Amino acid sequence: MTLKSTKVWYLIHKWTSLVCMAFLLLLCITGLPLIFHHEIDHALGYSVDPPELPDTGARADVDSIVADAAARRPGEAVQFLVGDPDEPEFWFIRLGETVDAPEASAFFIYDARTGAFLHEYPLGQGVMNVVFRLHYDLFAGLPGTLFLGAMGLVFVFSLISGVVLYAPYMGKLRFGTVRRARSPRIKWLDLHNLLGIATFVWLFVVGLTGVINTLAIPIFGHWQSTQLAEMIASQGDGSSQSAEAPSVQGALDAARAAMPETELSFMAFPGNGFASPRHFVAFMQGTTAWTSKLLKPVLIDAHTAEVVDHRDLPWYATALLLSQPLHFGDYGGLPLKILWAVLDIIAIFVLGSGLYLWIKRRNMSFEMWLTAMQTERSETVVPGAVSRQPASRS
Repeated sequence: MTLKSTKVWYLIHKWTSLVCMAFLLLLCITGLPLIFHHEIDHALGYSVDPPELPDTGARADVDSIVADAAARRPGEAVQFLVGDPDEPEFWFIRLGETVDAPEASAFFIYDARTGAFLHEYPLGQGVMNVVFRLHYDLFAGLPGTLFLGAMGLVFVFSLISGVVLYAPYMGKLRFGTVRRARSPRIKWLDLHNLLGIATFVWLFVVGLTGVINTLAIPIFGHWQSTQLAEMIASQGDGSSQSAEAPSVQGALDAARAAMPETELSFMAFPGNGFASPRHFVAFMQGTTAWTSKLLKPVLIDAHTAEVVDHRDLPWYATALLLSQPLHFGDYGGLPLKILWAVLDIIAIFVLGSGLYLWIKRRNMSFEMWLTAMQTERSETVVPGAVSRQPASRS
């Protein structure tokens, strides 16, 4: 690498790191408890265990569950029926002030076997809600989410430039060398570089998938205005609607029949932004390790309970769905969560040490940095030998 190109990469790494460092530290710190949000919710009493019942295979009628949820919040509307293949004993009902309201007003948990009401999840409460909002949108809505996505993209460039600079920095030093006999700044610099290069792949994957996740609203907004609109338009104007109330159970049964070997992820109710005024849309997911991360929308006539269309999601929505488990580390149980937490702590150290190093050498130019690196390499001798660093050097 030429001196000129090294200087360019040095400046890229310096300024991209400085721009995003504070926000990435915030994301890593808030991301740590979010890795274990299921376990924390359970410990705080926000979630419940299903009652112990003999496994007879019986399931409650979903219509009765939806009716009970609606009766608990008169004047509000049921927006979604939500399932979880990892917890088949539960049905979750989300309500809003209107069926197309962007925010939930209530989130109920029901026993899928008996139809019994079990719990109301406390929305917008507790320390975990604060942690989530800081991590998700800085309490600024979509602009905050997109801003964090931009910081994540800057972080990705910081990682790439750091890898490019690693070879010229190390010179003739062995990989993983930490010069413990040198000044504290040099030891911190060696640790910063070592941990950064050792965790580069994980940092890159989590950073890039985090950027993709911040685009969830625009991505599904585009899907709604294109593919979903096309699916709905192909069904005519809906002039032959029945006077009978829509059957949620009938729509669920129709979706399962049309998509065997799948289970419901969530179902949007008629009038919701993910459906149409006359249709349910059931988002079905597979039962294998791979297909369980993917969704397939099924359009169901709300009055005849007939499946009228189903399609694969476009590639950009599939990319979003696949990025989510990679970002959160929630596809391999508790052991993978622990690994994600350890790597997150290392990332906090890498970012924190980068901030410390900038403070210590904030007035150092590229030429000073290069001279210091060359001097440090020339003064490094074989392991076990005494460093010839002058005592006066900081």
